[in-house]
Formats: sequence, structure tokens, C-alpha cells
Amino acid sequence: MTDPLPNLAIDCMAPIQTDGLAPRGRFTHKPRILLMYGSLRERSFSRLAVEEAGRLLELLGAEIRMFHAHGLPLPDDTEADHPKVAELRERVTWSEGMVWCSPERHGAMTAVMKAQIDWIPLALGAVRPTQGKTLALMQVSGGSQSFNTLNQMRVLGRWMRMITIPNQSSIPKAFLEFDEAGRMKPSGLYDRIVDVMEELVKFTWMTRENADYLVDRYSERKETAEELMARVKQPSR
Repeated sequence: MTDPLPNLAIDCMAPIQTDGLAPRGRFTHKPRILLMYGSLRERSFSRLAVEEAGRLLELLGAEIRMFHAHGLPLPDDTEADHPKVAELRERVTWSEGMVWCSPERHGAMTAVMKAQIDWIPLALGAVRPTQGKTLALMQVSGGSQSFNTLNQMRVLGRWMRMITIPNQSSIPKAFLEFDEAGRMKPSGLYDRIVDVMEELVKFTWMTRENADYLVDRYSERKETAEELMARVKQPSR
């Protein structure tokens, strides 16, 4: 009988373990959420937006930390032991989920936002600091509503193997949405941020215990098996 899957390394296949999709003993600590924003201005609307998000996350039972990019060097302009780079990476490793919020500039995310993301490596030793973590996306605009920045960040979240939640927030004419004290005014735009933060916390509770299993891949199991076989077959000296 002809093999129907001749290209498949059958030994590297793993049956879907439904038990692996159920919580294996609930974590009891609060969900750990890192908030990042893409502007260095004194009155930064992306910062004000994530501050509102942070208040909501704390109300929903999460523990939050924010990363302020003041003093963060350009990617590759210094070594990774720079204090701001080390701080960013420590907070990413600590987190179980993230919120990214960037202004839209020239139809794209800002350099400040991209620099932060670019300093987050796909691997730190044996640890993948973003893999399997949840991600919520927000953007602010000075003009009409846009989704360009959200779409770009969604691509990056997928590339970094994060669980990017479906809901998202876009705040047009952000200068009209915050009062002098920096608090967001009541509106449907504010309500959408509430929706997004609720969804983020739910997804984080649902996935964090099983994140490693959810992102376990056949291709990587196969690569590991091939590397092991190559070592085993090395001739002795």
C-alpha cells in the first residue's frame, strides 16, 4: 500500500492531548500584564491610553507593569546589557500578556514603538520570552480613525508567536478624547478599551497554564530529532 504521507516524519507526530488543553492546576497569582506605548512626548496620548488600560486591568484582577522607553537606545546601537534594554527584557520575561499602544505616524507605528519590539529577542538562551503570551493592541491617531498601526503590530505579534486577541482599539482624534487631567472621557471609544482589556484578561487566564503546549510544533520536534540523530551518528575518535 502506498504511504499516503511520505513526507511526514511519523515519529515526530504527537496526538492532540485534550488533557493538555485543560488547566493542569490553576495558577493562583494575578495575570501579569506588561504595557508598552510608542511616544516620548510629555503629553503622550498612547501613554494616557495605556494608563487607562492599566487601571482597567487592575480592576479586572491583573498585576501590571509599564515600560517607559525614555533612554532606550536604537536597536543594535549598543549591547543588550544596556540598562534600559535589560529592564525591557526583564519585564517581558516577567509578563504573561502584553498591551501595545502606538500612535500612527506616516501611516505606520512610530519608531519608538518599533524600537521596543525590536529589542525583544525571539529567544533568550533556552527561553522564548514572547512565545505563547497574550497580546492586546491599541492605537491612537491625530486624525480620522485608522487601523494601519494595529495591522502592523498584529503581524509582529504573530511573528513573535504571541496569542494576539481578536478585539482591538483605535482612538481617532485622540486630542479630543482626554481631559486636562489626562483621563479619557466617556464614549464608545472608552467602552471599546474596556472590551479589549476584559478579553485580554480572559485569554490570559485561559491560556497561560498551557502556553507551552499550545505553541508546541511538529516542525521543531522534527528538527530536534534530526539534530539528536546527527549527534548519535557522529563517528567516535
